[in-house]
Amino acid sequence: MNLPSPEKTNALEMRMASLGIYPADLTEKFVRGSGAGGQKINKTSNCVFLKHEPSGIAIKCQIERSREMNRFLARRELCDQFDAIANGKASAKTQAIEKMRRQKRRRSRRSKQRSVADKRELSKKKSLRGRVNE
Repeated sequence: MNLPSPEKTNALEMRMASLGIYPADLTEKFVRGSGAGGQKINKTSNCVFLKHEPSGIAIKCQIERSREMNRFLARRELCDQFDAIANGKASAKTQAIEKMRRQKRRRSRRSKQRSVADKRELSKKKSLRGRVNE
């Protein structure tokens, strides 16, 4: 069974204490997950729903098959979100989503024109590299 090591669990508890997250403030529910998995996912309640009551931050985690591992990962995600809020920076997850949006965004007309002009110039330069006619 895939469980977090005691060292990692202790480190997470210390991190939670340093961020001011106390176990008494957490509401934890185990629910049935969603998505692919068929009969197994319909039978087991290994998806963790974790809510920090004072801040209202809610996390849902079903990355692993093990309930304990999902519980650990949900608490770690909660700490990451608290860190992001405290430091005033976007979380890694938010940054990754924003990066994908930038990559998928259509290029402007001016950008396309500039790109085509650069290609034409490069093409002219390369066409001069041919054999010299006598």
